[in-house]
Amino acid sequence: MGRPRAFDTDQAVAAAAVLFAAHGFEGTSVDDLVTATGVHRGSLYKVFGSKRSLHLTALRAHLEGEVGPAVEAVAAITDPGQALERAVATFDDGPAAGLLLLAAAERAPHDPEVAALVEEGVTALEDALRPSHGDAAAQLASTVLGARLRLRARPADPKEY
Repeated sequence: MGRPRAFDTDQAVAAAAVLFAAHGFEGTSVDDLVTATGVHRGSLYKVFGSKRSLHLTALRAHLEGEVGPAVEAVAAITDPGQALERAVATFDDGPAAGLLLLAAAERAPHDPEVAALVEEGVTALEDALRPSHGDAAAQLASTVLGARLRLRARPADPKEY
């Protein structure tokens, strides 16, 4: 019988999600994950199987813990202006779109599982905007997420360039 797990899986996934949201899948090394999670490389591989599997687990957790509550808050508002304002504040200024957008841009074109999870997140935002915006919900969701992506593309300090 093996030793009991010496780390909290949810905490490791949360730490990995932060790294993936900040640096993307390709920009996050296994050494980065080991350092951020405090979990030995062998234990990460034993529990998650691969960096890709950990990324998928982090993306699922992100959808559940960040995107889900964000879209529920948007869906609860029937006033179009207020619903859009909440979506912008949640997705442009909050954490809800970070990992979702990087996964969409970086991994979804090459990984069908990531593409399905990204589609789930985008569809959830569209569905949340539908009660207040009807047929314009899909376009508004794209606008909100596109604005967030544009904000992420800005350099942190313009003097560096």
